[in-house]
Amino acid sequence: MEIRAYQESDISQLISLFYETVHSVNKQHYSQEQLDAWAPKEERALKLNAWSTSLLQNITYVAEMNGWIVGFSDMTVEGHLDLLYVHKDFQGQGVASALVNKLEMEARELGLHEMDTEASITARPFFERHGYPLIMKQCVERKGVFLVNYRMRKKLI
Repeated sequence: MEIRAYQESDISQLISLFYETVHSVNKQHYSQEQLDAWAPKEERALKLNAWSTSLLQNITYVAEMNGWIVGFSDMTVEGHLDLLYVHKDFQGQGVASALVNKLEMEARELGLHEMDTEASITARPFFERHGYPLIMKQCVERKGVFLVNYRMRKKLI
C-alpha cells in the first residue's frame, strides 16, 4: 500500500469510493433514508465541484494498492480531520490507520497540539482505538434527516 498526496485527477475515484462506502459499510448503523441524505447519488456533480476545491485546500492523502485508490482522508490546516473513507473490500486492513497516522504526522509538523473529527457511529470505535476520546454525541441534519455522529479529539504528543 502506498500513501500519497491527493491529485486532481483522483477526484472521480474518490467520489465513487465515498458513495459506495457510505451505502455499504455504514448501512449497519444508519437507515437507507439516512444514507441517502448523507450521500445522495443525485448530487454527485455538486459533490464533485465542492470536493474539487476542498480536497486541494486541505491536506489530503489517498491510499493506493496496485494502482487503485482504496481509501482517502483529509485534514484542515487547523487539525480538523474531515473525511476518512476506505473501500468496503479493504476494511480492517490498516488503510484507515495508515491515512490517519500520516495526517497526525502532518499535524505535528504544523505545530498542532490536537486533532478533532466528527465520526460516524461506524467509525467511532476506530477513532477510540486511535486515541480520540469522545467529546460529545451530536445529531446533525442532512436534507431534513437526522444522523448521529460523535465529536472526538486527540491530543498530539
